[in-house]
Amino acid sequence: MAEAAALPERPADEPLGCGVFDTALGRCGIVWSAQGVVATRLPDVTVQDLCRRFPAAREVASPPAAIAAAIRGVQALLAGGTPDLRDVVLDERGIPEFRRQVHALTRAIPPGQTRTYGDIAAALGQPGAARAVGRAEGDNPFAPIVPCHRVMGAGGEPTGFSAPGGIDTKRRLLLIEARAAGQLAGDQQALF
Repeated sequence: MAEAAALPERPADEPLGCGVFDTALGRCGIVWSAQGVVATRLPDVTVQDLCRRFPAAREVASPPAAIAAAIRGVQALLAGGTPDLRDVVLDERGIPEFRRQVHALTRAIPPGQTRTYGDIAAALGQPGAARAVGRAEGDNPFAPIVPCHRVMGAGGEPTGFSAPGGIDTKRRLLLIEARAAGQLAGDQQALF
């Protein structure tokens, strides 16, 4: 499946801010431009990791208000809250249109709910594109702001997850959200 054109690339020398922050899952990272969040990284990330991936990034001790709000939202989500992260502005320059459409549909999945790759493909009007959706989710630079952990394989099975810990991290995120949504029975909550 050929992807539609991407937005123009972000200039390689454009200044980027970055920082790491504590969450219930460990230290996460965020990179941003003047246009929005460029990337987030789930647990076990350092500023050095972010700067290797984004050479123009520099650590900022006090991020802009919109980025600080995004960080608080991610922290709340990973602590078992149900914040709406759809208002976090993403800098999707360089990301092809198909992937941006997948991101938009994925962001609309509420905490505690899931969809399959096939569901997303069908919603795009491309029912045969489940694998392309899977690739787009696997390349998602914005987890958990774009909650790709809420997208499952056929039959609702959790499949690949590119964050540290892989499928175990995906399951943990889903358990956190199920608990927050009141979807776990008392004995199941004890396991969490």
